[in-house]
Amino acid sequence: MVAENIDDVVDGLAGIVREAGRAGDRVGYFAALYRQVTVEVRAAIHGGLFDDGARMDRFDTLFGNRYFDAYDAWRRDQSGPRCWRETFGLLDEADAIIVQHLILGVNAHINLDLAIAAARTSPGEAIHALRRDFLLINDILARVVLAVQDSVGALSPFLSLLDRVGARTDERILDFSVRQSREEAWYNAVLLAGQNEEEREATIQRLDVRAAVLARLIARPGGLVRPALQLIRRTESGDVPAVITHLDNAMERASVRQGTGLGTSD
Repeated sequence: MVAENIDDVVDGLAGIVREAGRAGDRVGYFAALYRQVTVEVRAAIHGGLFDDGARMDRFDTLFGNRYFDAYDAWRRDQSGPRCWRETFGLLDEADAIIVQHLILGVNAHINLDLAIAAARTSPGEAIHALRRDFLLINDILARVVLAVQDSVGALSPFLSLLDRVGARTDERILDFSVRQSREEAWYNAVLLAGQNEEEREATIQRLDVRAAVLARLIARPGGLVRPALQLIRRTESGDVPAVITHLDNAMERASVRQGTGLGTSD
């Protein structure tokens, strides 16, 4: 699966979501989140939000192909980057909660793939001109994550309860910040953009190892976290196709709520 442009990325992700829904495959959880982010980025490109729409199309295409390469490698022979192997390796574990699958995908794609895609889009000194557009994606991502969080709350009542009382389970239990990770990804993109091929390979290996360590902590946390996750899992939906469909329609439901004055704000 190789995308030539952002439309191909959206279509490829939609295909993974459809197949995962038919097969009851949890790979569709992150793919549904990622598809909606990409649709929003495409809309922003068409709306002229970015300084350089054509550059953002190239960037998103390189970024999407990183995911497709990892997905294809795992399906073929369970190979690919370490962090993606950790992510896909949890798909068959029924005890993992929905938000773990989502954050594992976000971890691998941001902490490894994002910097690589940015550096390849704008190598050398050109990387600095990408900064503003790179940061604009944070706002898009925040909107989608908020909508998906509402969907997860509907599917996982105990997790929703913890969020309402201020426990912020998805970040405190799993100790993962999307915005902080994107900031680190920018630093690594600048680093990669200025390196030669040998240096880049060493940096990519380091990023992969670090993301894999984080993935293991997210997948198998210790201490009091594990019993909390077990409680969450007992109350959330185990209907994988229904969960995928619900997650994949998160932005559509958010738009309806906002149109009727029922939307939430961050």
